[in-house]
Amino acid sequence: MASLTLNSENREDVAAALAGDRWIVACLCAAWCGTCASYRATFDELAERHPDKFFVWIDIEDQADVVGDLDVENFPTLLIQHHEMVAFFGTMLPDVGVAHRLVQSTAAQSDADLQELIINSAERAQWQRECNLRSLLRDAL
Repeated sequence: MASLTLNSENREDVAAALAGDRWIVACLCAAWCGTCASYRATFDELAERHPDKFFVWIDIEDQADVVGDLDVENFPTLLIQHHEMVAFFGTMLPDVGVAHRLVQSTAAQSDADLQELIINSAERAQWQRECNLRSLLRDAL
């Protein structure tokens, strides 16, 4: 299954999908970004490799009311989340092999392991407050 693009018509469906137990992998990009345009096929390939996870493509300008306050420093930026825990938020090299290993290793962590990382990292604690895609989307509905 390819990734889903978040838009104003499917927000409730995406929010419902995010509420489940699946890992969430979101790519935050912009339409004007050439790297993002070329990365889309890579992101869809990544989604095909991980059919048990929910992949969503988010244009940060089109969906500014959802993700406007996120500090996206460069493109593409991946956000990986399980339940209410943001496990990764950062710029990703546009390489399917690197992204695959990141998703695979992140999803191999237990919730207890993720919680431990959050407790011991100020940056990860900040992700929980600012980058929780479930909360951001709920607030935008």
